[in-house]
Amino acid sequence: MYQPKDSSQSPRFCGVRTFMRLEQMRTTDNVDFVVLGVPFDTAASNRTGQRGGPQHIRNFSVLLRPYNPDMDINIFDYCSGVDYGDIDVVPGNIHQTYDNMVSELKPILDRSITPIIMGGDHSISLGNLRAFYQKYGPVSLVHFDSHGDTWDHYYGEKYMHGTPFRRAVEEGLLDVEHSIQVGMRGPLYGPGDIEDARDLGFEVIPMKEVREIGFDEVMRRIHRRVGNRPVFVSYDIDFVDPAYAPGTGTPEVGGPTSYEALKYVRGLDGLNVVGFDLVEVLPSYDHGEITAALASSVMYEMITLAALKKRKHVLNRNEETALQGSKE
Repeated sequence: MYQPKDSSQSPRFCGVRTFMRLEQMRTTDNVDFVVLGVPFDTAASNRTGQRGGPQHIRNFSVLLRPYNPDMDINIFDYCSGVDYGDIDVVPGNIHQTYDNMVSELKPILDRSITPIIMGGDHSISLGNLRAFYQKYGPVSLVHFDSHGDTWDHYYGEKYMHGTPFRRAVEEGLLDVEHSIQVGMRGPLYGPGDIEDARDLGFEVIPMKEVREIGFDEVMRRIHRRVGNRPVFVSYDIDFVDPAYAPGTGTPEVGGPTSYEALKYVRGLDGLNVVGFDLVEVLPSYDHGEITAALASSVMYEMITLAALKKRKHVLNRNEETALQGSKE
């Protein structure tokens, strides 16, 4: 059973920085989730530096503790996890980086372990989805972002941080009829920037509509759209208002607060989530580490979902055992 160091016994400023002070190990034995980084940012179109995102998040995450009071669960009563380290990327070569990602994620997914993945820019999601496709076939997508990332190209380039989900649809990686995007906002080149995603088959809830219908209705639509299908969650930190997450490459005002940012992840409880990524954290613009604080907490809530899923499995198994015993 792998769990974080106890910071009441070992000070947080001691030791090598890992996510939540988990053991840094490349193992798939006796683990339910792994945290890993993909420090790739050469597909970013504006600010760069997202390659520093994984370590920046790790540095702040030492403040996290194992008991989540909002969800009333001690993660490590049910889950074992490690910091798996980083996937070796190839700066400037997105296609080799994708191949590396698929190769590195395969043994994790083959064991039905839940990966919690830190970017990097949002182009990495295509590599993630290629790996998940090999395990699950087309997966549903829940995508929190201020941008749809369904453009056809940037400057004639097909593989950029604004194109991964169009490529994923074209490659057949997504169960797009059961996928949804939430939070799109900001100035656009034209209505096609939103409508293109709908034409590809996504349900899209722009931020204006999110505010009009409210949190409960947004979550109802997400759950209705996804159902019980395997789902991958992709969370761009620029989904959150830059007042709460300034450390990102393409900020858009008018987004959720940090509290709401966490609430949206908690609201995914009950879905069959098989993996996550969190992308676009850019340390050089992160004043006072507030983006790292939020990003590490979003990932913490992602890990909590894995623990809740495991707890339900354990409880259901115990109920089945008890029922079988009563029949005997």
